[in-house]
Formats: sequence, C-alpha cells, structure tokens
Amino acid sequence: MEQLTNCICGSGIPYTECCGLYHSGKKNAPTAEILMRTRFTAFAMENEAYILETWEPAKRPLRVNFPKKGTQWKRLEIVEKKKGGSQDTKGIVEFKAYYLLEGEEYAVNEISRFRKGQGRWYYLDGAVKSIAKVGQQTNRGKNAPCPCGSGKKYKRCCGKSK
Repeated sequence: MEQLTNCICGSGIPYTECCGLYHSGKKNAPTAEILMRTRFTAFAMENEAYILETWEPAKRPLRVNFPKKGTQWKRLEIVEKKKGGSQDTKGIVEFKAYYLLEGEEYAVNEISRFRKGQGRWYYLDGAVKSIAKVGQQTNRGKNAPCPCGSGKKYKRCCGKSK
C-alpha cells in the first residue's frame, strides 16, 4: 500500500505522526482504543508483523488472514469503549471498519477485547456483531461471510478460535 497522507484510523492527522509512530516501534499504544486504531491501520496496510506483535502471545495465530486483493479499507469508527485507559489492565472497544469490495461498501461491526501486560496493550480476541453492506441493516454474526474475502463463514475462518 502506498504511504498514507492522513491516517485512516480516524485521527485526522498525518500517518507519520499517528499510527506510523506505533508501527515503527517508536511508541507503544497507551490505551486499548489507540491500539485498536493502530491495528486497523496495520491491517489496511497488510503490516502483518505489527498485527502479530500486538496480539496476545497465548492467542496469537501463526499468520494473519488478509482480505482478498481488491479490498480497500476506508475508515474506522469507534462505537463504544469500556475501560482500556492508561491506568486500566483490561479494555473493550466496539468499532465499525468500513471497506470497499467489488464496488460495494461494507461495514464490519466488532467488539474486541484487550489486556495490558508488562506495561503494554495486547489484542485478545473479538466477536463480530455484523457484516453488512452500508445502508443495509443485517445482524448475521459468526454465520456471516468472512470479511477477509475467503468465501468461508466468519466462524470457520478469521473467527475460528486459534
């Protein structure tokens, strides 16, 4: 992916001053929400090393299943967050990630869990609430097609317990 001018995490500031600082290792995410934002941007950029590094080691997969070619991640919307601040050890972030696939806009609505250990935030796991075309209200959860574009159900692909 080409170098981003404005970070797609939704901060409104340039990538190099935002998620780029975390991706380069210059900073660690101080909150669960910031880790969620940096992981979304890393996913959009197919930065597998960062995604795996910030995944809870006990739950970390061997590889990241990226969407099929042609998927274009557009933006992230934080819906709700519970705890996950700099003084917390656990946090939950609900988000919607918007993407284009074959000319259609979709949104994945997920609730992700995070934990802080040794002064660092890690992604634990997530539960997909829905995957739907934008403007279409559908709550299909784990039986929905996987957003990675594999053609499998989410529960048999990226939602599979690792």
